[in-house]
Amino acid sequence: MSSTRPQRAAGSWRKPAPRRVRAIRDRLRLVYGIPLAEPHGRPIAELVLTVLSQSTNDRNRDVAYHALRERFPSWEAVRDAPVDEIEAAIRPGGISRVKSARIKSILRAISDTAPGGTLSLEWLADQPVPEAQRYLTSLPGVGRKTAGCVLLFALGMRDVPVDTHVSRVGTRLGLFRPDAPFEELHDTMLEITPPGEELELHLNLLRHGRRTCYARRPNCADCALRRMCPSAFKV
Repeated sequence: MSSTRPQRAAGSWRKPAPRRVRAIRDRLRLVYGIPLAEPHGRPIAELVLTVLSQSTNDRNRDVAYHALRERFPSWEAVRDAPVDEIEAAIRPGGISRVKSARIKSILRAISDTAPGGTLSLEWLADQPVPEAQRYLTSLPGVGRKTAGCVLLFALGMRDVPVDTHVSRVGTRLGLFRPDAPFEELHDTMLEITPPGEELELHLNLLRHGRRTCYARRPNCADCALRRMCPSAFKV
C-alpha cells in the first residue's frame, strides 16, 4: 500500500469544497500559526537555492548557497565559471556535479532568452502567472515546484509549490486525486487555495508533513487533522 494514498478509490475522488479547504487551513493555523514573509525580490537567488535544496536538508542547502555566493561576486560570474569551480563551491549540498552543471545551464539559458539578453528574472513580475510558469519550466531542469518557489517566495505571485511533504499530506487528506502526476497536483493546489493564502497553506502543509504526517508511520494519534483525514490510522 502506498504511504501517501488515502483510503478511497481514485474513481470516487472529488475536488474538495472550499469549505473543507478552509477547515483544514484553520486547523493548521491553530498548530502552526499564520506564516508571514514578504517577497524578497531576488528570483535568481531563489531559483539557485531551490536547485541546491534537491536531495539534501536545509542546513546543507544553505551552506552550499553561502559558499557559492562567497566564491563568486555575481550571478554572471557563476554563469561564466568552469563547472568544476561551481561544483567545488557547492559540494556541501550534495550531488554537486549534477547541481553545478544544472545551475550553469540555467543561468546561460536565462541570459539567452530574457528580454535584452540580461541575466535577470525580475521582469517575470509583469507577466501573467501562466506565462511566468511556462518560461521558468522551459529552463533546463526546472519543474513546477521550483517555478512555484520563485514566483511565490521571490516575486509574491499566485503560485503554490508542491513538494513531497505537501503532496503526501494533501493526498492523505483527499485534497488531490490519488496517483495524480505532479503537474496535476500543482494545478489542483493552485485552484483550491484561497487567493492570498498561497504562502500560508504551502508552509503549513509542509510543516505538518515534517513534524507529524511522516512518510512512514505518521503520528495520527497526535495529529490535529485526524478527524478530517480519510487516511487517519490507515497508512
